[in-house]
Amino acid sequence: MPALSSVLVPYAAYLRVYEPLAAFPEPERSHWARYARRERTPTAQDELRRSLADLLPTPPVPVPVHESGDAFVTEVDGVVCVCPWRTRLRGWLALEELAEQLPAPLLDAVLPPVVRGQAAADYEQWRERNPDARPWIRTAVWQVPVRWFALFSDDERQYEPAGPAAAVLRYRTPMVEARRRVARALKTLRETIDEGLLTEGLVDVGRWLEEFHPRSLVELDYGGLVHALTGPQLSQDRSAADLAEGIAALRAGDGEGAGEAYARLVDRWRAVRDLQFAN
Repeated sequence: MPALSSVLVPYAAYLRVYEPLAAFPEPERSHWARYARRERTPTAQDELRRSLADLLPTPPVPVPVHESGDAFVTEVDGVVCVCPWRTRLRGWLALEELAEQLPAPLLDAVLPPVVRGQAAADYEQWRERNPDARPWIRTAVWQVPVRWFALFSDDERQYEPAGPAAAVLRYRTPMVEARRRVARALKTLRETIDEGLLTEGLVDVGRWLEEFHPRSLVELDYGGLVHALTGPQLSQDRSAADLAEGIAALRAGDGEGAGEAYARLVDRWRAVRDLQFAN
């Protein structure tokens, strides 16, 4: 996450899992219980500001020295659920991805090789001690990956137009629904088309979801992407509906209808990704 911040944030979207307190072992459960009782808990903008602050020193700090003790907090049917930031772990994961996204000269200018090398060594040592660790938050820059929309239905879409604050566009669904939709979409894809990027991506997301408590909440947040899209683009964006329509068409044997729905989805997000290279 912090490594990505240097070049790509704030135009990032997030897939988050909020787990009930019962999912955490002690003493972490007690920590989050006390944390959730605070009068105010940090927002996504607070997390972003902290990440950007780490990049101001010379050399920059791509991965925090200590793991964050913060989380996003929400309530589901009277049950407190938390989504730990795990900023240090996400920083390491983002740093690995960054090497595939940026040209070497630009990457070296932003994060010198010696800084990246030390971070990689630290991660390797940490991973040996924490082999089962996983992030509660996934990040995508300049897009929402198509596979993420398979977890949600259109009626779970929440859109708040820009007012005094920035616009908000997000989806929220119970974990059991997200898992069911992924399984159903995978079954349709495997029965109707050859293995491809969408199928591979859904397998990966499905495995990640299995790591969490079944009473968790799954959230897709457009995050900073709302600053790259106009009001009409946001209000008219029905990406989850488009993907659901495409998969339903495949299930019904309507290849043409599936192609049209998928083309709308791909064209919409290609236009957003192209903004990354605009002057």
